[in-house]
Parts: sequence; structure tokens; C-alpha cells
Amino acid sequence: MLERRVVVVVYSGAQALDITGPIEVFDTVNRLLPKSRAPYRIEFVSLDAPLVRTGSGVVIEAAPLDAGQGPIDTLLVPGGSSLREALGDRALVSWIGQAAARSRRVASVCGGSFLLAEAGLLDGRRATTHWAYCEEMACRYPDVTVDPEPIFIWDGRFVTSAGVSTGIDMALALVEADHGAALALETARFLVLFLKRHGGQSQFSAVLDAQLADHVPIRAAQEWILDNLEGPLPVAEMAQRANMSLRNFARVFRREVGTTPGRYVERTRIARARELLETTDLTVGQVARRCGFTAPETFFRSFGRALGLTPNEYRHRFQVVSSSGLFVQPGQADRSPA
Repeated sequence: MLERRVVVVVYSGAQALDITGPIEVFDTVNRLLPKSRAPYRIEFVSLDAPLVRTGSGVVIEAAPLDAGQGPIDTLLVPGGSSLREALGDRALVSWIGQAAARSRRVASVCGGSFLLAEAGLLDGRRATTHWAYCEEMACRYPDVTVDPEPIFIWDGRFVTSAGVSTGIDMALALVEADHGAALALETARFLVLFLKRHGGQSQFSAVLDAQLADHVPIRAAQEWILDNLEGPLPVAEMAQRANMSLRNFARVFRREVGTTPGRYVERTRIARARELLETTDLTVGQVARRCGFTAPETFFRSFGRALGLTPNEYRHRFQVVSSSGLFVQPGQADRSPA
């Protein structure tokens, strides 16, 4: 193989980082590759050629779609703010389907997985997209198994990545598959990136998993839970707050909220813990107690199970501001005694 042809489909309003993130990875590999190895040849094609303005205003020079004929090593499809318009463009969707048949593998970033699904390429497969749109994708494409948690999913020759920057993680995985772990690691180091990012999308989502139900008695119980997270929160008392029998409460709660009362409480405790770790300089022990974890070991197990990180690791990555309003240096709060 003399080169690996990467064809990027661009359209007006596409997300610039969905495009530039992965191609910077491939371009960096080209600079690090020994001359005996096949480099990546990157091409941009578009219905809007020759100059395509992305959602952020970055302009990309692209060739017409016809220039994307012939065998393709990697077909890359981004998302963007104009995705709904792109989904309604039958010429674009049809071309993606035809180009995928000529591609060794097909990759999408963020909402780009909607375009793959619209072309029927993901039927019967697992896929992911940005956490904010997973539910919509699952409803719109019932033949696709949408998993909201992974940063990227590799199913056969189709690779779908989650929100925006995860296209970089996916590109590093493609490089590792093409050229081995050593070169992928060298590329990640050069770009100052994690080769394999820990945790899933949930650690980057600011949305509280535990949304309030429409059913008034259940919502009353949820609001009581949110106001009393420091306590034990027995299910019997939740049922009493909802003025329901224990058995009926458990049944209706699961129907309305989509999970059991116990699991809801754990999610809510973790969500509150994340908020405190991000925005206060409370010690990890204090955070655990404020969120109702009776022992630090229980807190660490629950937090790790939910996010794939320890509380200290999460704070190191995501803490923005202390309770006094001052920016916190990474790791500063971790040195406080529990």
C-alpha cells in the first residue's frame, strides 16, 4: 500500500473540530512515519465545493463529490449545527451510502453518525453519538443499537465517535489499528493527548441523569431526595412522601423514571458529588458525607463504577473554581486531608 486515502465529507455548517481534530492526528502521523510506511492522503469533498464554511466560520477548500470516486481507505463523516438540513439532502445521504460501499472503513464524529444511520449503514449495529442526542438517535433509527456511554464504538468496519473532541480519540484508535500502539502513543504524546481517555461520555456531560418525572407524587419524592441527600433515604420513606404503598411506589417509580429508586438515589448522589468536586474546595471526605455516602470506600466504589475515575482524578480534570470564587490549580484540592 503506497498511501491510505482518507476522504472527509464536508458540508456547510459542519463542526470544524469534528473535521480538524481527526485530520490533525493523521497529519501528525505522516510527519512521524518512517518513509517505508504508507502515509495518509487526506481529501475533502462536498456538494458545496469549492469553499465550504463550517459552523464556526472556518472555511475548508473541498473538491466536488465526484472527486471522491474510487477505493477509499477511510471515509470520515462529521456532525454539525446544520445536521438536520444535511439529513434532508438526499444527494448527500445517497453519496455517503455509495462511498461507504467503496471504503475499507467508515468513521463518524458526533452527529455524523446520524448521516450514517440515515443512509442505512448502521442498521443492526451498535453506535454512539453526542450524549445530548443519543435518545433522539435511538428514536429516529430503531434498528440501530445506540449506546450513550462509550467515547467511540467500533462495530465491524464502522466506527462512530461521541461528542466533538472524541473524534480525536477515535482517530488515534484508527492509527493504532493501522500502524501499531507505539506510533499511536508517539502521536498522542506529540499532540499532548491521552492515548486512551478514561471513562465514558457521562463524565463530560453537565446534565444530571436523574430528571424529574411528570407524575406529581413521584416528582415530590424526587424533590425530597434532592433536598435530603446527606441522609439514608430509605425507599419506604420515599413511598410515604409519595403517599403510595411501597410496592406500588417501586413499580410506578421505575415506569416514570426508567430506573429503580435505589439506582436513582445512587445516580443523584454521584451527580451532586461531581458538582461539588467541580465547584468547591471541599475535601473528598466532606463531599462523600454531603452526598450521603456513609463510608469513603462506598463513595470511591460508586464513583468509579459510574465514571471510571476516582474522585481525585475527576477533580484534577474538571475542577474549575473554588468556593471562594478563585481558580483552583489542578491537584491543589487533592492535597487536603479527608
